Amino acid sequence: MIQGIKHIIFDLGGVLLNIDYNLTEQAFIKLGITRFKEIYSQLTQSSLFDDLETGKISTEKFVSTLQQYSEINLTQEEIITAWNAMLIEMPIRRLQLLQQLRLHYDLILLSNTNEIHEAAFTKIIKETHGQLLPAFFDKIYYSHRVGLRKPSTEIFERVLEENRFIAEHTLFIDDSPQHIEAAKTVGIKTILLEKGMSIEKDIFKPKVL
Repeated sequence: MIQGIKHIIFDLGGVLLNIDYNLTEQAFIKLGITRFKEIYSQLTQSSLFDDLETGKISTEKFVSTLQQYSEINLTQEEIITAWNAMLIEMPIRRLQLLQQLRLHYDLILLSNTNEIHEAAFTKIIKETHGQLLPAFFDKIYYSHRVGLRKPSTEIFERVLEENRFIAEHTLFIDDSPQHIEAAKTVGIKTILLEKGMSIEKDIFKPKVL
């Protein structure tokens, strides 16, 4: 058992689900959008991605905006496929690890995501392992469903309040420093999963369980 910890909040992408943002960039370039980095940078400065991840805009609005900024005509299917290219796999060892951890801790999934990616990674995990993520967690918080995203402290406060967790007994694992800092401000214990680290090799060794 981890000293003093009773509840664990997991990030999804980069912690449980392997992702590679470069694959999405490469997919769009392959479609003919040679200015993808420039377009992505422009749209990042707007509220497009935040709005998608907090459910304020639909998939159709997101796609039409990307179509507007692209130099060529792309179908909705082409854009969605390229957008999902970053989603790689969920290693079976991590699902097995979650099953083991759930015997000792309350497990929460907290992810900044969107309805496009949710449909895609749900399909990946279902087809690969025959399982759905809710089977491994006590509760799941997807940003586009709850209308809040990290690093807002409000989402961490909501998780604590709704599940009646005490912050000092709660551990949050994420691969984004800004999310880690937000969790710390509300008193949650944290682990930053740095590049090259994995939860199965570097955090939850057999003697911890």
